[in-house]
Formats: sequence, C-alpha cells, structure tokens
Amino acid sequence: MKKIGFLSFGHWSPSRRSGTRSAADVLLQSIDLAVAAEELGADGAYFRVHHFAQQLASPFPLLAAVGAKTDRIEIGTGVIDMRYENPLYMAEDAGAADLISGGRLQLGISRGSPEQVIEGWRYFGYAPAEGESDADMGRRHAEVFLDVLKGEGFAEPNPRPMFPNPPGLLRIEPHSEGLRDRIWWGSASNATAVWAAKAGMNLQSSTLKADESGEPFHVQQAKQIRAYRDAWREAGHAREPRVSVSRSIFALVNDEDRAYFGGGDGGDQIGIIDNMRAVFGRSYAAEPDRLVEQLKADEAIREADTLLLTVPNQLGVAYNAHVIDAVLKHVAPALGWRRETDRQLPARG
Repeated sequence: MKKIGFLSFGHWSPSRRSGTRSAADVLLQSIDLAVAAEELGADGAYFRVHHFAQQLASPFPLLAAVGAKTDRIEIGTGVIDMRYENPLYMAEDAGAADLISGGRLQLGISRGSPEQVIEGWRYFGYAPAEGESDADMGRRHAEVFLDVLKGEGFAEPNPRPMFPNPPGLLRIEPHSEGLRDRIWWGSASNATAVWAAKAGMNLQSSTLKADESGEPFHVQQAKQIRAYRDAWREAGHAREPRVSVSRSIFALVNDEDRAYFGGGDGGDQIGIIDNMRAVFGRSYAAEPDRLVEQLKADEAIREADTLLLTVPNQLGVAYNAHVIDAVLKHVAPALGWRRETDRQLPARG
C-alpha cells in the first residue's frame, strides 16, 4: 500500500486566467482542496513554503485550519526553510497545529530552495555563525527544533511566576506527543539524505536532486532512498522510517486534460541551481493505460511509501480535485499502490 497525497506550491497571480488572484484565494482554496482530497480518499495535503513570493509562506495558520476542517487526511509541508525559522517559536506553532488536527501533522523541513531575494533569512533576523554557511545554519536550527520537540524541560523557571509552574525545568508548550517522529527532511543530495537518517527524520525527495552520477533522475533518486534506508538501519532507530517522492502526474481522461497537458510529458532536464548541477525529473501525462506502463519503470516511486502529486493550484479546486481523483481511480489500483475499496469517505460528525 502506498500513501498518495497532493503537494501545492500555492501560487497566485492577478492574471484573469488564474483561478487564484490573491493570497486569500490561495489560502481558502487550499483548505477546500484538502477537504475535497480527503473525501476522494487521498492520504495527504501538503503545502510548499516560499518567502518574498506570491506563494504560500507562513504554513501554520493554514495547517491548523485544514486540521480543523478535516478528519483523517495527513497535513504537512514540503518544505519549511529552516534558515528563516526561530526553532522554539516554530515548535509552539507546530505543537498547536498538531493538536488541532489530532496528531496528523507531517512536517517537512529543510535548508530551503533558491530564493526570491539575496540572503532573505537576514531580513528575518538570522545570520550564520562564524565559520558557518547558511546551509549549516539551517541544519543547526533543525537540530534545536528536533531537540525541543522531545518535550523535555530545559528552561529555568522564574521563582515568582505569574502562574504556578510544574516542578523542574520547563519545556516548550503546547507539546504534542509523537510529533518528533513525524518530521521529514527535504533532501537534494545523497549526503543530506544520510544526515537526515542519522538524525531520525523521515525523508522527502522532490522532483529535483543533485546530479551525482549522470544517470536518469528516477535512478539517482532510488539510490538516494536506498542510501537513506541503509543509514537509518545503521543508526539503530527503533521505528520504521517513511520516504516520500513528488511527481507531476496527469491522467488524460477528458478533453480538458488533453488541452492542458496533452502536449507531451518530455523527459529529465539538467540545470544549475544554487551553483549545483541538478537533474529535474520528468512530468508524466498520458492516457491511463500508457501512464501505468510509464510509472512502472520509475524506480524511485517503487522505493517510496508515499507519493505526493504536485498540483497546478491556479487551475482551481474543482480541476485539481479531478486530477487527484483520476490518479486514485485510474492509475493507483492498476499499479498495486492501493485498492479501489480504499477510496472510502471519512465519517463526518
């Protein structure tokens, strides 16, 4: 069984062709799409985080709202840039959102992606320490975040507090038990995947990675996943890790699908991103039978337990729900990712 969710980048544009012309449109439609995806039987609603852009940014109000409006679906990010984050304040926000959702938060974090502005984290009040790179700073923030999520006391209490304190050192509140095991690291390289495994985080691998061997994207990504799992076993963690991959997958089942995506799905692409040679994975767009055969050959999807479908959010809630439904109905059962009987509607009070 494979969990299948969606990943939205949350774009908006004032263009008349856009179904999301404002930040309010994106936020409200994101909630509606999560509700629709849950009703279709999808497993996850994930949202990208970008700063200084007309895209989703601060994730926790959205995650809390989705958690309050849904009952079963996992809610998460892919990913939060830890260079911008105060780890303690973030732990409070994450704990609150997780409690509101009943423990359904799956929080993807990372060093982040290329930015809209130069060293944008400096505007948020953060700077690398002496001898540290911005990537080092992001990992340091992540380590502090993971540590406080354990729920252990570390802060000296005031002897004359406004309200009575429990005995001992104080921890970040609200604390949500189990959230520490539901943190994911977004990795673009084999080395950071191994680091994430040693740190006890789940792995998110997206539609691009460092080109480390010249092989096709899905082959390199599958090797990354296997290296991660090997490192996890060597670290001796008690639980089983989770691994997600992201893909653009469109089952062409009507004329609207063909008009949008019927021009061909292309292949891998090579580019330079943050001075790194990167390989970008192909999109998949075809009639369901052909699509099934194409996806059978994707090694990384086979290795992952979770698949995140990147959705064109500016095409609106109804069309994106259709995109998700088409994959769940016409593709997933044929590949053995799930049974048609797994498309059960959640009970609503």
